[in-house]
Amino acid sequence: MSERPKPSRAPACASGYAFAHGSGYALPEYPFVEPPEIRCAAVVRHPVVIVGAGITGLTLACALARQGVAAIMLDEDNTVGVKGASSRGICYTQKSLEIFDRLGVFERIARKGVQWSVGRTFAGADEVYSFDLRQQENFQLSLQPPFTNIQQFYIEGFLVERINQLNAKATATRQVQLRWCSRVTGFEQHRGFATLTVSTPAGSYPLQAEHVVDASGAHSPFHSWCGATMHTTQGDDRWCIADVRFETPAPAERHTWIEAPFNENRAVWQHLMADDVWRIDYQMEPDADPACIASEAQVRERLRRQFGDRVQWEIVWVGPYVYRSQCLERLRIGSVFFIGDAAKIVSPFGARGGNTGVADADNLAWKLAAVLQGNAPAALLESYNEERLEAAQTNVRVTNRTTRFLRPAHGVERVFRSAVIGLARQYPFARQLVNTGRMAVANPYTRSSVCAVTGGLSVQNVRLRWADGKAGCINDLLQWADGRLLLLAFGDLSAIACQRLIRLGAQAPLRSVQVHAPGARPKARESVLDPLGHVQGACHLFGHAWALLRPDGYLAATGEAVDGALVAAVARAIGMHTQERA
Repeated sequence: MSERPKPSRAPACASGYAFAHGSGYALPEYPFVEPPEIRCAAVVRHPVVIVGAGITGLTLACALARQGVAAIMLDEDNTVGVKGASSRGICYTQKSLEIFDRLGVFERIARKGVQWSVGRTFAGADEVYSFDLRQQENFQLSLQPPFTNIQQFYIEGFLVERINQLNAKATATRQVQLRWCSRVTGFEQHRGFATLTVSTPAGSYPLQAEHVVDASGAHSPFHSWCGATMHTTQGDDRWCIADVRFETPAPAERHTWIEAPFNENRAVWQHLMADDVWRIDYQMEPDADPACIASEAQVRERLRRQFGDRVQWEIVWVGPYVYRSQCLERLRIGSVFFIGDAAKIVSPFGARGGNTGVADADNLAWKLAAVLQGNAPAALLESYNEERLEAAQTNVRVTNRTTRFLRPAHGVERVFRSAVIGLARQYPFARQLVNTGRMAVANPYTRSSVCAVTGGLSVQNVRLRWADGKAGCINDLLQWADGRLLLLAFGDLSAIACQRLIRLGAQAPLRSVQVHAPGARPKARESVLDPLGHVQGACHLFGHAWALLRPDGYLAATGEAVDGALVAAVARAIGMHTQERA
C-alpha cells in the first residue's frame, strides 16, 4: 500500500504534551561553546538572561538583538524543537506573522509554510460550520495572511539564523549570546538581580542577571524557585497526532470533525503543513493507553478508515498527547518574567498556545529595551504582567469552553452539544454555536496602566505610501521609529501643532508622522500617504485625529488635538504615570 514507516516509540503520557520518537524530521544541531565564565573567578552580571530556546524565548532573543540589547540565552538542548517531539505548534496567526515580519523572518516562513483562511467543520458527513477569515474585518487589511501552517521547529531555526545575522552586525557588547547545552540547576533572588547556576559539559558556573525571563515551558523549575501560584485543571482527553504525507494533494483548508464516523464518532483535526505533510489529530478514549493509540498498526488502521484502501500515504511521525489548563496568578515575580508555556498552558484548540507566547515575547521585548536603554522608567515593566496576564486568562477561558464542547460532561453539557449539532445541520443561526476552537486573535488590553481607554488594541500591518510614492506598511514605520513610540497624525496640521510635535520628540522617545490623503500638502517634517484610508481604519479612527503606537504595534492612545492630552498619553505609555485606568 504505502512505504512502511519506521515504528514509533510512545512514552507514557504525562501532564502537558507527551510525544513519541520521530524519525521523519531532521533537526539542526548547534555546537556547545565553552562560556568565558567557566575560566573566570568573577561572577558576571548581565542585563537579561533568557532560559529556554523554544519559539517564545527565541522570539524574545531576536527582538532584543534587533534593538541592540545584550542578552544571554540558555538552553539545555543543542537543537531547536524537542528531540522526538517534532510536531508541536503548526498554526501561526496574523499577529504572530506580523511580529515575525518585524524580526525579519516572515518571508522565509511564507515560502516554506502553507497559507489558509478557510475552515470547515463536519458532524458525520454533514458540514455544519465554515468560515473564511479573509472575509472578516479584523484579518483582511494586513499584508500578512490570516494564518500560515508550518512546523514549529522551522520557525525556531529561522530565528536562530536571524539572531546570528544580527549579532554579526552588532558590537560584542550588544549581542545576544546563544548558549546551548546549558541547564539552569540553581536559582536565587536578590534585591534588584538574581543569581543562576548553569550546568554545562565543561562544568558549572554562576551568573547574575538584572532580569530573568523564564521561557523554559510547562514544567519550569522557576515555578517552585519563585513560589509561583497558579490555577490548574487537568484534562483526561487523549489524542494521537499523525503526520502524514499523501501522494494526492488535498485542499489547504482546516477541516475538523466533531463526530467523525471513521473515528468512532470522536473528534478529528486535519491541517496541511510544510513539506506536503498533513497533521491529523485523532481524539481517543479518555482511558486509552498512549503506547497503544500511537502504535503503527493503530495509526495505519485509523488512516485506512478515514481515506480508504486506495490512497497512498507515508507516515512521517506519530505521537500521543494529553493537555492541561494552567495559568499563573502573576507573570512577574521579582526579577523573573514568565512567558509562553511557563506563564500559561492552554489546550491546542484555536492556536492560542505558541501564538500567545510569541505575543508575550513581543510585549516584553520593547519594554525591556526601553528601560535598559534609558527611554522609560523601570515601572514600565510591571505593565507586562497587567497586559499579558489578561491575555493568558482570556485564552485559558476560551480554550476551556472549546474543550468542554468537544468532550462534554454528562448532563446539560452533552444535551447542549447534541442540540447545537442537530440545529446546525438545518439552521444557520446555530452554526455560530459550534465550537471546535475560536481562532487566536491579538488580545486587547483593557486593564493596562500604560494604555488610555482609547488604546489597548492591535493595529494591523496595513499598506501605505511613502512621501515619494513608494510602497510601505505600518511595520516599516515601526522599524523607522526604532524602538520609540510612533505618533500618526491624520489630516491637516497647524504650524503650532507641528512645532509641538518637534518639541515633544526632543523630550520623549517619540517619532511623529503626518498621514494624509493623495493631493494634500503635508506640513510635518515626515509624512506618508494613506490613499485607501487603511492606516486610519487600522487605528480605529476617523477624521482629524492622532494615534499613538507602541513598538509592538498596539495603540497606546488616540485623540484629536495636539495638546496636553497627547503629552500625558506619551508619558503614560512609557510608564511615567502608573495610575489606574479611568
